[in-house]
Amino acid sequence: MKYSYKIENQVFILSFSGDLIGENDGAELIEVIQENIEKEINLCAIDISDLRYINSSGIGVLITILTKFRNRGGEVVLVNPGEQVKKLLIITKLNNIFQIVDSIEEAKKSLISS
Repeated sequence: MKYSYKIENQVFILSFSGDLIGENDGAELIEVIQENIEKEINLCAIDISDLRYINSSGIGVLITILTKFRNRGGEVVLVNPGEQVKKLLIITKLNNIFQIVDSIEEAKKSLISS
C-alpha cells in the first residue's frame, strides 16, 4: 500500500494506491491522522480510486480513521471506489456507514456543507 495526503480548505485528503491490507503502514498512517486531528482538521476525504484490493485489516484501518474523525465531531467520505472495492463495501455493509462520492470536489463540497 502506498498513501499520500494533503490538506485543502481544512479537509484532510488521503489517497491510497495498491492493496490496503493493514500492513506496517497502518500504524504510521493513524499517527499522521491523529496529528492532523489535533490541529483541528476534522474532515477527511479518502481517495480509493487506485486501490486494487482491501482485506479485513484494511477495512479495520478505514474504520479506525472514521472513528477518529467522528470522535472529534468530524466526518469521512470515501471517493471513487473501483468495482471490486465497491462490492466489498456493499457486502460488508460499510456503504451504509461511509458516504461514498465520485470525486474529490464532490467530497469537499459534501464535507464542508455538513
